[in-house]
Amino acid sequence: MTVGRGTWGRAALVSALLVLCPLPGSGEGRGQEPVAPSALIGEARAALARGDGIAAEMKLRAALGNGAPRGEVAAWMGEAYLAQGQLAKARSWLEEGGFAPGSAARGWRALARLEQLSGHFEAGQAAFAKARALTPDDPELWVEMGRLDYVRGAHMEAIAAADHALELGPHNARALQFKGQLVRDRYGLAGALPWFEKGIMAAPSDVSLLLDYAATLGDLGRAAQTVTVTRRVLELMPGNPQAYYLQAVIAARAGNFELARSLLTHTEGQLDMVPGVQQLRGVAELALGNPQTAIEAFEAVLRQRPDSRRTKDLLARAIYEAGQLRFATMRFGPDIARDEASPYLLTQVARAYEVLGNRQKAGELLDRAARPAQAQLRVVGRGGPIGRLLAEGQGRAAERAAEAMRQDRPGFFDSQALAGDVQLALGHPAAAQERYALATRVRMPPGLFRRRVEAFLLAGDPKGAQGLVQGYLDQSPQSRSALRAAAGLAMASGDYLRARAILTWLRENGGARDVRLLCDLALVETGLGHRQEAREAAQAAYRLQRFSPDAAQALGFALAVSEEAPGTARALLAKARSMVGETPLIAEGEALLDDVPNAG
Repeated sequence: MTVGRGTWGRAALVSALLVLCPLPGSGEGRGQEPVAPSALIGEARAALARGDGIAAEMKLRAALGNGAPRGEVAAWMGEAYLAQGQLAKARSWLEEGGFAPGSAARGWRALARLEQLSGHFEAGQAAFAKARALTPDDPELWVEMGRLDYVRGAHMEAIAAADHALELGPHNARALQFKGQLVRDRYGLAGALPWFEKGIMAAPSDVSLLLDYAATLGDLGRAAQTVTVTRRVLELMPGNPQAYYLQAVIAARAGNFELARSLLTHTEGQLDMVPGVQQLRGVAELALGNPQTAIEAFEAVLRQRPDSRRTKDLLARAIYEAGQLRFATMRFGPDIARDEASPYLLTQVARAYEVLGNRQKAGELLDRAARPAQAQLRVVGRGGPIGRLLAEGQGRAAERAAEAMRQDRPGFFDSQALAGDVQLALGHPAAAQERYALATRVRMPPGLFRRRVEAFLLAGDPKGAQGLVQGYLDQSPQSRSALRAAAGLAMASGDYLRARAILTWLRENGGARDVRLLCDLALVETGLGHRQEAREAAQAAYRLQRFSPDAAQALGFALAVSEEAPGTARALLAKARSMVGETPLIAEGEALLDDVPNAG
């Protein structure tokens, strides 16, 4: 019998297997002795340990057929359905309780995970309380409780749970993995490695740990080690889609998009609901000249992350390269109307209008793209009540609300970070830094890192900013946010050699179309006396965005310094002034031109 992929669902396939391949005790093979239910339950538990929910379900159904009471299998059947992602079926086995004494703790833990996945955090806590009453010294129970605390926002409670789990089981793989994940969020990539390595020493064949380790190595730029670890995962679990995805990321970072696409096919659609996978697929297809396929992938990402500006920029490029010019103007019309389009997106749509013959509309969008970016504070929870108060200019009311929330929930990351955002918006960088420091006891995502750097600089503390940036780079040496901040600090201090090294690396590793980066590089090259390199970097920026005031003044200044084409230099500086007014760079460039004979 031939069954095409996608014809049946997983549940139907299991049912068919039960019919076509009868298990012991099913009535077939009467010459064989029935397998004891306890043995089948043991085999199901082993399957669950491997992450194979389907095999566990089959063994448990066989145990039921051989006389096992419902209570003996309920906890494990619930886990089997959780492993398959079938939450409704898992609930039918877990919600009533009634677990046999030997499996009750696991049953309540499985119910707690189910409630967590369903967004019922209080019910999850109640189920965990029942499990804790039975097995208070189980480190893996404390890990699961910590994970629930983390998801519901009680971050300090999660950290305390992780520490207690390690006290109970210093060599427990799950406890070490959770600690490593928390350290990665708080301190960075490098700090997490020892925890993952200790966990792997305790459980060398633990696929989940190996994948966390591989992903962290990859983010640290250790490509060869990442590939080695993922190959080990594939030996332990052939066909593991996460391992192939991590290998595809490494291939894409190396510029081998053909290999990246090939590796993604090995995931066999199992990760298609993961936005990062679809984003990588779209980037690979776009690089390989398949814009239509890339469009489909980027649209899949936006269905889950509708506010992703990076994905919208990539989608705009794909639509333009596919020649769907009219669609480009329609697809991004709402973003443009809400003033939520990036300069790159505005430029792409403007190019579409220009090809369609609507030069007036193209010019309007190019003018908007050329506007200097307004420094906007992107607060945590900006769509919430406090974010709206800030947006409406009610700073004092936002401050009162943020401080009340901070006092009410001091161990929550969002409470401290949002209170810091409000203080920064009110012009109180020292107070903002105090609250940010409390938030970073939990984690320091790139956005919060950038705001902490800004708070240091606003407070007139460049040494504090430098220490923060260097500490971040020690843990995450390839962080683009930290590298850009380091380059900015180097430029401000006159260390042009360091700034040039950083900006050049960024340009060669994905920044070749970053207009602002190229402009900064042009200024650094100028400061080093590299006139030709400065002119080339500025020209590259200007070619990408002719209506950018940054690009216009960078190129105008580079030409003024080189004393070449003084008329063009003066015109570019005048163009930049018309868009942003007088700037020190424009004034310096024109002063240089005044000293050049026949520069008018």
